[in-house]
Amino acid sequence: MTRTTMTKLLLAWTLAFAALAATWAPAPAAAQARLPDFADLVERAAPAVVNIRTAERVRNDRAQMPQFPLPEGMDENDPFYEFFRRFFPPRQSPSPTPRGHGDEVPRGVGSGFVIASDGYVMTNHHVVDGADEIYVTLADKREFRGRLIGSDRRTDVALVKIDVTDLPKLPIGDSRKLRVGEWVIAIGSPFGLDSTVTAGIVSARSRDTGDYLPFIQTDVAVNPGNSGGPLLNMAGEVVGINSQIYSRTGGFMGISFAIPIDEAMRVVEQLRTSGRVIRGRIGVGIAEVTREVAGPLGLPKAAGALVRSVEAGGPADKAGIEVGDIIQRFDGKPVERSSDLPRLVGSTRPGTKVGVQVWRRGEHKTLSITVAEMEPDQVATPNGRQSPQPRGGSAPPKVANALGLVVADIPAERKQQLRLRNGVVVESAEGAAARAGIRSGDIVMALNNQEVSSAREFAGLVAKLDPSRTAVLLVRRGENAQFVPVRPERR
Repeated sequence: MTRTTMTKLLLAWTLAFAALAATWAPAPAAAQARLPDFADLVERAAPAVVNIRTAERVRNDRAQMPQFPLPEGMDENDPFYEFFRRFFPPRQSPSPTPRGHGDEVPRGVGSGFVIASDGYVMTNHHVVDGADEIYVTLADKREFRGRLIGSDRRTDVALVKIDVTDLPKLPIGDSRKLRVGEWVIAIGSPFGLDSTVTAGIVSARSRDTGDYLPFIQTDVAVNPGNSGGPLLNMAGEVVGINSQIYSRTGGFMGISFAIPIDEAMRVVEQLRTSGRVIRGRIGVGIAEVTREVAGPLGLPKAAGALVRSVEAGGPADKAGIEVGDIIQRFDGKPVERSSDLPRLVGSTRPGTKVGVQVWRRGEHKTLSITVAEMEPDQVATPNGRQSPQPRGGSAPPKVANALGLVVADIPAERKQQLRLRNGVVVESAEGAAARAGIRSGDIVMALNNQEVSSAREFAGLVAKLDPSRTAVLLVRRGENAQFVPVRPERR
């Protein structure tokens, strides 16, 4: 090989290695600059974030505590004096000091943020709930006593007022525009550490963890004390209120939840004007529509809210809504999941007449309903009444049908008591029906999309079932009804 040839080969190798090295070179500074820098954002937002500490007042009984009854002749030098003092104290009389007076005892800490320059601060309901005193500390360390304007347990939103003006406030964003994967930050006081900043991304939107709110899920580090603080987007706008965490230890485990600011602001506006939140109600108990139920009922997809119970004399009852109806639209808005309905109804002003579209036995029906007002903090309690038992009617067959059910007619007077138009009572359940959870005393109101009015009619419908296809029964137990899928057994 000549010297000229070797020179050419070395040159070729050099050029090849140079090209390869270029592919391994670090990314240019412009590409590296894509990582977010939160410094300017925090500098603008932090002055409007506050620390909230609460306290309660309790009576101090030390000065008034009566002496315990000592055995005769015992004094402080006796070796059993301490034993009697600790384990045989006198019975105390009820405290004459009303709540809100006496010694102040620290109760908890949280966060909040200024939404109006004249001293309105937003935080969580659970931060201030039950507090006798609320203290708000600004970023410049000034502390003010706060006045609770209003608080809403259902959405966990509270509004506090402090007597100060010209405060820096946070701009309100639009949580509906949030995208999964978008950067967000939290500012608050975890464990009492003021002005702590943590960052992460939006993990999910519209996460169902409450009746009235679809939460924003993030991986932003949130710990006790962060509650009530703002969740901010990269524009420095509030998109949520940090409210909850998922944890098995009590500390952060990578999942936190924030109240969408759109929902929170609607609540705050009512708190600001009236001190409470007014919600609508229609008087129904609802459940999810499953895929196993949707197909046999002729629904194109598993969507809507299944009506399990209807309050007697309530708005839904007056509008003609029945147990077993599937509510698909309310006031023109789609009901995709059962949790959508309480939010739509709750945000409707009481007294408003709206249209409700339901799916009933294979057909769409549109009803008109007048929304009533929900009582403040109304709590549903379980119904303890037993399922109806048959008092007569046709004798049950000796052998269960293809669904594993033995049923009987319900006397007319019993139907009237239960406000039933149709149905048969289950005397025994075995096989497929028992595995599906149906039991004695349940009432079968419909099979697939057909109402059942007698045991004879039910037997005829069951006899025509295709064993290769799942049947859906509308079953009432107590005050609630549920669609139950059951696969017929071959006989």
